[in-house]
Amino acid sequence: MSYFLAIDAGGTKTQCLLADETRILARASTGSVKLMRVSKQEATTRLHTMLAEVASSATVSLTAITRTCIGLAGLSIPAVRAWATAAINAKVSGELILLGDEEIALDAAFTGGPGILVIAGTGSNVIGRAPGGSLHSAGGWGPILGDEGSGFWIGLEAIRASLRAHDRADEADLPSSTIPHYSDTPFIPASSRWVGETPSTSLLRDIQRYWSLNSLPELVAFANRRVDAHQPAPDFAALAPFVALSAEQGNPIAVEILHRAGEGLGNLIMLVVKKMSVGPASPTSDLEPRTLNLEVAYTGSVLTHIAAVRTSMIACLALNIPAAKVRLAAVDSLEGALWRARRA
Repeated sequence: MSYFLAIDAGGTKTQCLLADETRILARASTGSVKLMRVSKQEATTRLHTMLAEVASSATVSLTAITRTCIGLAGLSIPAVRAWATAAINAKVSGELILLGDEEIALDAAFTGGPGILVIAGTGSNVIGRAPGGSLHSAGGWGPILGDEGSGFWIGLEAIRASLRAHDRADEADLPSSTIPHYSDTPFIPASSRWVGETPSTSLLRDIQRYWSLNSLPELVAFANRRVDAHQPAPDFAALAPFVALSAEQGNPIAVEILHRAGEGLGNLIMLVVKKMSVGPASPTSDLEPRTLNLEVAYTGSVLTHIAAVRTSMIACLALNIPAAKVRLAAVDSLEGALWRARRA
């Protein structure tokens, strides 16, 4: 009997499953093991605890594993690859396959065939496999350098756009020159009516309350705080659901942010399409990108749970690549890791 481990280590959470040749025997999950978010010690502890849990649930020893496939965010960084190899080999027997988290998601959608996969969760990335098998990507440069349309981008841009609107507003349009204090007020999502306040102050108020801050200066200081080993960066991605709720309630700033998030992802897809459709080695090199019959799949919390971003992305594709077909449901990246582990 052969046993296989599949692990999806994304930016926010880590999931795994243990299976035999035909059945999934157990699943387990833990927090992020991304070394840019947590310490090496914390990442190792979380990973080993999760592996022990899934093995116990499946009643299969980790020393009986035939092959493990892990999809890991940031795998291109040598220190991340070295850590993952050492941490898994310390507990698990058998062969180890290390892939980027975008690759296992691509395999979950297309099982080795051609197509384009959009990832939009904490971060964002687009990867495509051409009919000839070559891989092409765009984005995925991290929260500071890119990650357009991601949860991090949406949360950070909500603050930036609100502050820009706050700066542009006339004094008479604001209830005061600063956001009022709400230290003893529970978090209440923005209303669709802004009585005595503007859409920008409404968003800033909700972000203050979520982070338990009392004033605009505190918010600015918190968002700009220096990051080190003892003080992680603010979790801007956690603000994305509140921006989505505010957009549903009609906040024009939030609506515009989600629209731009979808457009940003659509533009990344078009970059990948261009890479796939040019060059002497491409079987589609003589085709106009607008006419390509492409299949697009997606995964990640933003595209799965925020319909406005998904709608904007699909509209962008419909305008520029009318023949593209976007799948209706998100893919489960673990299925790609399991497919790789079983077939290798």
